[in-house]
Amino acid sequence: MNTDPRISLRDRLLPTVVLAVLAAASWAGWLGWDQHRDVHPDGSTTGPYEAWQVVGLVLTLLPALYWAASRHGVQAAVLGTTAGLTGAAFYDWSDDASGLYMVGVIMVMLGSAAVTAIGASVIEALGRGGGRRVAA
Repeated sequence: MNTDPRISLRDRLLPTVVLAVLAAASWAGWLGWDQHRDVHPDGSTTGPYEAWQVVGLVLTLLPALYWAASRHGVQAAVLGTTAGLTGAAFYDWSDDASGLYMVGVIMVMLGSAAVTAIGASVIEALGRGGGRRVAA
């Protein structure tokens, strides 16, 4: 991450905001349209999301995560992705009458923060050479 004091606050926040908007838009594109649970012949229900939708969301966010982590640091990548996914989950699930949607939103927040932190840290470490040592 560039820590040059001459870089404006706007230039420091812009990658985080861009990633948050992209994460929320990706949620809407992959998960936001599917609101129906599938009822199976035995009466059990699944959904509303299928595994391929979540995989698509993750694969869509990987290039953006790489961009943010390699050019702007782990903090921008984690904050942007987590804020976007958490905000999207809150908006998407807030009409739940049971009130349990906040449990899910908190799980999305914690899970996306943890996974994004690990992924962004790996990306940043590989960008620095991955800790490779030169034989003497």
